[in-house]
Amino acid sequence: MGSERVLEGVALRCSALGESDRLLTLLTEEDGLIRLAVPGARKPRSKLATALPLAHLRLQVGGSNLLRVRQLTLVRSFSGLGERLETLSAAQSLAELCLQMVPTGAPSSGWPGMLLVHLGRLETIVLDVQERVEALAVAVQGSLHLLALGGYALPLQQCARQGTALDPPLGNWSWRCSLLPGEGLATGAVPGAAMLLNASELALLQRLMRPGLPRTKDGRLMGPETVWLRLLELIALWCEENLERSPRAFRLLRASVEEMPSPSP
Repeated sequence: MGSERVLEGVALRCSALGESDRLLTLLTEEDGLIRLAVPGARKPRSKLATALPLAHLRLQVGGSNLLRVRQLTLVRSFSGLGERLETLSAAQSLAELCLQMVPTGAPSSGWPGMLLVHLGRLETIVLDVQERVEALAVAVQGSLHLLALGGYALPLQQCARQGTALDPPLGNWSWRCSLLPGEGLATGAVPGAAMLLNASELALLQRLMRPGLPRTKDGRLMGPETVWLRLLELIALWCEENLERSPRAFRLLRASVEEMPSPSP
């Protein structure tokens, strides 16, 4: 570990270190989460000042115990996500999930690439001034994908109690399934369920395991904002049970959608 090496990954978190340095947590393929000292990064004219959260970085590092960044290349910055509260909080939610699930110092294949895909989608929302529900949908789908990658997938296809297929009968508005956070989803209204979903909500949730968001033929996002908020709540409950806590940024995301006016196109 004392030799010079090159790392590439996504910066998830930064904190102050000493008088002018930063402590950077980087998500990488080869080492999972790795913490690095960035000397002088808090100085106004530092060449390493771009070591900030939500940035795709390529770094030359060296040192023995705590690796120190020698050189930094900014591959892609997602700082524009901060222009809208909902895109920033959605990105922070996904970063928090990575911090919770990715091991330190162990290979984590697929994690940086998946996170970058969803950050790119959030960036498009800002650039194209899309509706705020788009950010909510990316956070919900991105969370499901990351949970599956981390081994905490929400079982969406089979009843947790009966073992039968979860096949939501669209158009049957009396049908329900229950979220049992310690088990999964079960057909019917099960006593003690954390949440009940109707057929259309479950169908939308099941479609989120595909690569793209569910859209109508004219490109509009399926599902109203209220349903996406419910799906966010469902994922928060699943995280609290299986990861012991849900991302704190989920609450900020919910508040940004419920309290802020939607931007005009």
